[in-house]
Amino acid sequence: MDILVLGGTRFFGIHLVRTLLDTGYHVTIATRGRAKDEFSDRVRRIIVERSDIDSLKNVFKDKYYDVVFDNLAYCSNDVKIILDSVQCKRYIMASSAAVYNNQTGTTELEFNPMRKSLKWCSRGDFPYDETKRQAECALFQKYASQHAVAVRYPFVIGEDDYTKRLYFYVEHVVKGIPMFVDNIEEQLTFIQSDEAGKFLAYLAEHDFHGPINGSSYGTVSLNEIITYVEEKTGRKAIYSHVGEAGPYNGEKELSINTELAASIGFEFSILKDWIYALLDKYIKMVDC
Repeated sequence: MDILVLGGTRFFGIHLVRTLLDTGYHVTIATRGRAKDEFSDRVRRIIVERSDIDSLKNVFKDKYYDVVFDNLAYCSNDVKIILDSVQCKRYIMASSAAVYNNQTGTTELEFNPMRKSLKWCSRGDFPYDETKRQAECALFQKYASQHAVAVRYPFVIGEDDYTKRLYFYVEHVVKGIPMFVDNIEEQLTFIQSDEAGKFLAYLAEHDFHGPINGSSYGTVSLNEIITYVEEKTGRKAIYSHVGEAGPYNGEKELSINTELAASIGFEFSILKDWIYALLDKYIKMVDC
């Protein structure tokens, strides 16, 4: 199988590429050439700017891929520029649980991209949640004939999380930095970066079409997370209305139903089986 990955040089994109290579697929990474990767001669590389449609069409004019993974589609224009330039049998896009209005037990039916008006937009035209909705609208309305998947992930976290959003809370407790947290009891859901990459790779060989959720089982509150860090370190969180704002401020309770993924044979991990081990690693990182 010949596979193209857009966004394969960091975070869960790295885990995706690793899994694809271990499975024996031929992998090409499309990159701007600014980030180094660990794959040496195991992958092919194409240097291209994804926002330059003329460059994309020129680079991909004689190429065809069994699967294109797009981890960088944030808006409807992002989807359009790729699917107007690259020929593929299947297109798998990393979407987001941000397309949902926060609630519990959320299934894929809670957001139907076929029932929302499509607006061609760039990344800064709307808030993140709306641009992600529009990316899905473009995919399933404009490119209805394309065999496509939109994988809806909640917050992706791991040791390699460049956003450092969860790390923020650990660091502020350990270092005694005041922080402002406005949703300390809300139950949030997450997925590990390596599991996010593995689920994407799993979809390469399964004939699924449409939106699908990906998430660890269960939820956890910031209060539970912060209390764990306090108990492990003997430090106390300092809360203040003038402290640094928590990265997850404003997020409401959300839990995600993954029965659809289970129906095609993929079982996700249990959140509380691994998140505390990750917090332990974050504590060590702060101490270092």
